[in-house]
Amino acid sequence: PGLHVLAIALTLEVSVGKTNTVMALNGSNVLLPCTFTTCIGFQDLVFTWYFNSTEMIYNGKIKTKTSEPILVGRNPRVEFVGSTTGKDNNISIVLKDVELSDAGRYTCHVLNPKEKNAQHNATIFLTVVHRMEETDNTVTLIIVGVVGGLIGLLILFMLVKRVVLFIIKKMQDGKKECLVSSSGNDNTENGLAGSKAEQKAPPKA
Repeated sequence: PGLHVLAIALTLEVSVGKTNTVMALNGSNVLLPCTFTTCIGFQDLVFTWYFNSTEMIYNGKIKTKTSEPILVGRNPRVEFVGSTTGKDNNISIVLKDVELSDAGRYTCHVLNPKEKNAQHNATIFLTVVHRMEETDNTVTLIIVGVVGGLIGLLILFMLVKRVVLFIIKKMQDGKKECLVSSSGNDNTENGLAGSKAEQKAPPKA
């Protein structure tokens, strides 16, 4: 029976999407996304948004899948932008006119009485910046670093290429010397070295 209860508890899932960090510009509005899934459906489901685990900033209740959430309580700067009658059970909120003091941890908590009061939550970390240039500088530094790295690699490649070509040339030169000397030896044995040397001498001069 213990396993059965656990299986039911795991059917309620709450998600804030692929990334749990959000960056907002001071004075702007920011979307805090949250969706939930449940295998056996829901009834009188309660969802609550908390700031830094203690301060409740939005509280809503949903009777059934066919009805939209009823507002129970909220912070005046928070607006509900989700919908639970569509495909996704979207319980996202928008935080208006963000201030630096709004930076912190936002938790989306869901409780489903239909699933023996199963509850689950997901967390988003909000960072508030004065100017978005701060993030642009990071991007610029990354680009400069990547370009610098590529130029460095290119120079290294060219140096390696030169060294390799130099070694190949030396090896080929060495082989030529071997070929010349060996053919010279052969010709000397055959008594042709002298005549070849005489023929080649005038063009050199």
